[in-house]
Amino acid sequence: MNPFQAIGAGILNFLEATGRLTLFALSGISHCVRPPIYPRLILRQMIDIGFYSLPVVGMTTLFAGMVLALQSYTGFARFSAEGAIPNVVVLSITRELAPVLAGLMIAGRIGAAMAAELGTMRVTEQIDALETLSTNPFKYLVAPRLIAGVTMLPLLVLIGDVMGVMGGYVVGVYKLGFNEQIYIVNTWNFLQASDVISGLIKAGAFGFLVSLMGCYHGYRSKGGAQGVGAATTNAVVSASILILIANYLITEMLFTT
Repeated sequence: MNPFQAIGAGILNFLEATGRLTLFALSGISHCVRPPIYPRLILRQMIDIGFYSLPVVGMTTLFAGMVLALQSYTGFARFSAEGAIPNVVVLSITRELAPVLAGLMIAGRIGAAMAAELGTMRVTEQIDALETLSTNPFKYLVAPRLIAGVTMLPLLVLIGDVMGVMGGYVVGVYKLGFNEQIYIVNTWNFLQASDVISGLIKAGAFGFLVSLMGCYHGYRSKGGAQGVGAATTNAVVSASILILIANYLITEMLFTT
């Protein structure tokens, strides 16, 4: 019975962890919409997540667009379909690459920082001190990060869309010899509002997941410095996996007829 006991214990542990995460998420969401609200804390998190992540997201999407244009040209040249490169670049960037790459970059940068900060506060009993001072830790620590993640990642993805399309334009015009006016016209005519909106919807969901996993693992960390390190690693890995899963589910809902 030992194998069955191990399987059952693993299933129960998974269900228990899922329940804890669900209750944590519901509690965090409820505190986002109930007063009191801390505007200064929200603004600080917005600056940390949005402004300081601009170089990372911009460079990532820029070179993704450039590589996508090169790879598309290599493949489409076999079928004499080079004219479809602007369409492929703008569609891939707005729907998939910009949201997913931005989400993964933010998970590595912000998710780890959130988990490390809250984990350090937990092991040094600063969160307990907040409760002693009659300050709700969810209201003071978790809610501002959730609000900032949901609001700022779509803005980062919107900038990433522009940078990715510009990267494809630079390669297409100055490397592959496309006419710049024709490239811009083809891109603009093929682009639809639904493509951009779907990417922004994904970005909002990814921002929530990154902030949630960073706060969850940091808030529940224990065991000193080793526990903080484990919480940081778990936050990044779990957020990255959930981003890829959520990307498929949202795509299935939005584009499957």
